[in-house]
Amino acid sequence: MTEFDIVGTEAILEGRATDAYFERTETTLRHAGKNPRVVAEVTADQFPTGEFELLAGLEDAARLLAGRDVDVDAIPEGRLFDGGPVMRIEGPYLAFARFETSLLGFLSHASGIATAALETRLAAPDSTVLSFGARHVHPSIAAVVERSALLAGLDGFSHVAAGDLLGREASGTMPHALVICFGRDHQEDAWRAFDEAVPAGVPRIALCDTYSDEKEEVVRAVEALGDRLDGVRLDTTGSRRGDFRHIVREVRWELDARGYDDVDIFASGGLGPDDLRELRDVVDGFGVGGSISNADPVDFALDIVEVEGEPTAKRGKLSGVKEAYRTADGEHAVRLRGDDAPPNAEPLLEPLVRDGEVVAEFDLDEAAARATADAELTGFGRKPPAEGR
Repeated sequence: MTEFDIVGTEAILEGRATDAYFERTETTLRHAGKNPRVVAEVTADQFPTGEFELLAGLEDAARLLAGRDVDVDAIPEGRLFDGGPVMRIEGPYLAFARFETSLLGFLSHASGIATAALETRLAAPDSTVLSFGARHVHPSIAAVVERSALLAGLDGFSHVAAGDLLGREASGTMPHALVICFGRDHQEDAWRAFDEAVPAGVPRIALCDTYSDEKEEVVRAVEALGDRLDGVRLDTTGSRRGDFRHIVREVRWELDARGYDDVDIFASGGLGPDDLRELRDVVDGFGVGGSISNADPVDFALDIVEVEGEPTAKRGKLSGVKEAYRTADGEHAVRLRGDDAPPNAEPLLEPLVRDGEVVAEFDLDEAAARATADAELTGFGRKPPAEGR
């Protein structure tokens, strides 16, 4: 037993993190002396739908399949996909049967988070955007959330332990709790104590909405810290927010009127892509939480499409081994393996595992660059800014 309700690494690698019917399938096939060589594909949609999603979770999937008697091809992390296979596994079925549950979990959850993070990133492409959503998920998967957010191009995240795993430093300054601990009407004491206590490399960003009007607290923060103030953060709850854009514009006016045009304004608190589009011209940076971390998983399925060299599939699935392509105009195309590729199209599936050895390399910054390039090519997240400014 573990201290918390967490399925550990050992159980995942041993295949115990599986659905019971896979164990019974293994028992039945071994009893019957059957272990056919198959090709299985992981797909979300059979045909392109025009709704692109961002692939993530592939590094964990590769680690799961390493050391097993399989060859695996996959679309690289950070590529957008739309129908057809994102992964293809070839080998004896019993070499990977019991790992299907964990494999789909790795890909489905991370890809859903990454897709939401990419939409968020593109909603405010010139702003600093941080992932603040770890508090909305089980702590055991916080690093999944933060890694997926980085893969989509976000600038940072808040979770300390996730940073330890990812080799990145967590971001963030102060919560309302810090200001409250100093008491009402003593906000300046909290801001000054923070300035005196934390390392010099941490930005001096004062939270300015705890007890009173945002504009008033911002002016007080400027008077308390002067040129040491790097920015202010507004985390006003929705029930007190009113016209948030107007509040931000008032704050900007007061800062500029006092000669603090270099003090940045950050916004957080229940924000989503539409909010970022509305505020991106008046806000310098955003902390985005639940709209990223609580994203719906991508509904991947794994299906056998070939047995001992013969095409096959269950009802509602497409038989035969397939290839996926990105066309020159940014479309997604699916063809049977061996058929001609679309003109000037780029094949998307690349070697991931060969004879049980992971042959792909994983780099978060490169994956983020792929996501940005694919989004531009496909038009993902392209939405006009809000009207009525």
